[in-house]
Amino acid sequence: MPVCLLVSEDDSHKPIQLHHQQPVTLGRGPQTKIKDKKCSREQVELRADCSRGFITVKQLGVNPTSVDDVVVGKDNQVTIKPGQRLYLVNQQYPYRVKFTEDTSTPRSAADLTTPSKRPHQMIREQIKSPANPASTPHTDHHRMSDDSPPPKKTPPSESDKSGSAGHWSQGLKVSMQDPKMQVYKDDRVVVIKDKYPKARYHWLVLPWDSISSLKALRSEHVELLKHMQRVGDQMVQQCPDAHKLSFRLGYHAIPSMSHVHLHVISQDFDSPCLKNKKHWNSFTTDYFVESQGTLYTKTACYSKLSRNVFIILKSDFNNSLHHMDVIHKRNS
Repeated sequence: MPVCLLVSEDDSHKPIQLHHQQPVTLGRGPQTKIKDKKCSREQVELRADCSRGFITVKQLGVNPTSVDDVVVGKDNQVTIKPGQRLYLVNQQYPYRVKFTEDTSTPRSAADLTTPSKRPHQMIREQIKSPANPASTPHTDHHRMSDDSPPPKKTPPSESDKSGSAGHWSQGLKVSMQDPKMQVYKDDRVVVIKDKYPKARYHWLVLPWDSISSLKALRSEHVELLKHMQRVGDQMVQQCPDAHKLSFRLGYHAIPSMSHVHLHVISQDFDSPCLKNKKHWNSFTTDYFVESQGTLYTKTACYSKLSRNVFIILKSDFNNSLHHMDVIHKRNS
């Protein structure tokens, strides 16, 4: 059976061996050489599946652990495969996974750490969509995917696109290609039902172009964003309950899913999938960025990402991109 190694990309310490199906807790301490207090002593719990070639990562700490550009989220679990990067906290302290047949491996993490004080939880099963799609016609894609994201700056292989043990954050890319999920499409965008709706009506408008997040926007995307807004408005107008429900259209400042998507959601929040405070806050606070709050001009696209952060995409009058700035508003 292959041997699994967790390798620090900054070479701060020797590779850590992860034994098959044995949970190991990592965080701030002598093993990782991390002294950053934003990293918990029990930041993540790792469990290697050496026979299938991936690691399950569970975030235990409060501050965000990430796989590539996607935040795992406290008490959530994801899988990571060779080619992906694990950032232990706040997009820092990168690690990569390596599987090798070489038995002369470095020290074992099991020998250097005490067992986790927190009970291990198996990967959550996918929440089943409602049995009656007519009464609950919407679905949300959070925490769902059988597809693995590509490593940074490296095009994904065909096996990664179709693999069954992948990263949930790529679920939108799968669903937008599924005719059963599509409710509208044209040559620029597709509208799908949200896998786990947070209201009676909840759709996602996605561009066919591959745009990972709001931070990947460029000036040439301005017309596309306007088109997404128009399509979202069209969905509201065609809704049979539009006369008695209010709707909001917007983006999450820090989305859990890869690929830019515009939420079109009714404000009744009448859904069994709205289960906790996190779900509520994601659509009722500044975390939800109104799409109409995005300002488009001939020279720039201003996209509000959060209360104090704006992305400015600068271009000339011919829409040729000059550069992108991220501006943090200072408190007066």
